[in-house]
Amino acid sequence: MRASAALLALFAALPCAAQPPARNPQVDAILSAIRAPSIEARIRKLASFHTRHTLSRTDSDREGIGAARRWIKSELDACSRAAGGRLKVELDSFIQPPARRVPKPVEIVNVVATLPGTQAPGRIYVVSGHYDSISSNVMDAESAAPGANDDASGVAAAMEMACVMALHRFDATLVFMAVAGEEQGLLGSAHWAEEARKKGLNVAGMITNDIIGSPKGPDGQRYDGTVRLFANGLPALLESRSPVLGDIARSGGENDTPAHQLGRFLKDAGERYVPGMVVQLIPRPDRFLRGGDHLPFLERGYAAVRFTEPVEDYRHQHQNVRIVNGVQQGDLPDFVDFDYVAKVTQVNAAGLASLALGPATPRDAAIETVQLENDTTLRWSANDEPDLAGYRIVWRELGWPTWQHSREAGNVTRFTLPGISKDNFVFGIIAVDRDGNASPASFPRPWRPAAQ
Repeated sequence: MRASAALLALFAALPCAAQPPARNPQVDAILSAIRAPSIEARIRKLASFHTRHTLSRTDSDREGIGAARRWIKSELDACSRAAGGRLKVELDSFIQPPARRVPKPVEIVNVVATLPGTQAPGRIYVVSGHYDSISSNVMDAESAAPGANDDASGVAAAMEMACVMALHRFDATLVFMAVAGEEQGLLGSAHWAEEARKKGLNVAGMITNDIIGSPKGPDGQRYDGTVRLFANGLPALLESRSPVLGDIARSGGENDTPAHQLGRFLKDAGERYVPGMVVQLIPRPDRFLRGGDHLPFLERGYAAVRFTEPVEDYRHQHQNVRIVNGVQQGDLPDFVDFDYVAKVTQVNAAGLASLALGPATPRDAAIETVQLENDTTLRWSANDEPDLAGYRIVWRELGWPTWQHSREAGNVTRFTLPGISKDNFVFGIIAVDRDGNASPASFPRPWRPAAQ
């Protein structure tokens, strides 16, 4: 008996490879319904409005930002009707006062389509693209600015997901947004994020798709199987002087903010469900000298990330439509690879659906720091989903970007990993439901009894 017990203890101490969440047939069905032709049609339509500059005209049905937003809403309304009205389509409008890139008060309108969750409607996941566009001069509201890649590609992806996913049911609520005012200072997304914070909404994750239109670099080299995912929430914590920051610093969790965990989850889901696609996880909030609509969410304490094509061709961003030395400039549909956009949309949908079908991230995750030992004991608060099956412990070597090992803990709220030292690894706690859907990992903060 002693030998058997010793053998069991030895096996318990051995690390095991991280187990991916079970593949869900509902996610496969969603991905199979995403079509490049419908994405192409929407990108071409958006590019046809001459300009979608935030300060452009709103009184025309053929050009300007007003015509664009009315068309986006009409498309989403049609998708809602096809889904029996479950997709709630609204205009989120506000007056932006004069600012650095806004010379006079202007109405900014976000088009928002909400798919209510059935089991946890208060848990919300947001996906967006921005439908405004600019030419070479950020203040030029008259010149042609087709904005096919920046960012009709992201808007078309969000619309395609809304129309496909409205035919399915999810535990959590999904919000699909086409926002305006991005080029003038992330104004539309900042308004929605601020209102969400004021209302106390539980935005459990936010994804923006901005410039996802081409895998081809300016040198002609192609990167068809790659998309970049920018995921880092540490700068926002630093700027807010969050009390969480001290625990992160003391426990080596600089790469384990909620935005990092969201990025890991999306990378895993995207690569698992979309063969041949690699999600290049970049631990930065965004590219240098640039910014996207996820940043206002990060600044307000929400986990938020950005998808962007692998190598950008700046001849086709923020440029007047013209020919320079025999080379076409401008953000035209001719330079968008619609099959590639469809693949990136599938990567998005795989992650978004997996998030909304799965349980919430475990709360109050902690790692016990009570005594000197070579074991690791983790604790957390119980999830309240009725279909919860239990929890999974994941861990990785310090400096490693993704989870390497995992162990099923069962339906408990405290678990010990014998012989695996908390000093040598980074840990996470994942909730799993009875269908095998998993949550993003929760990073455990140091814990000691109050008396100590």
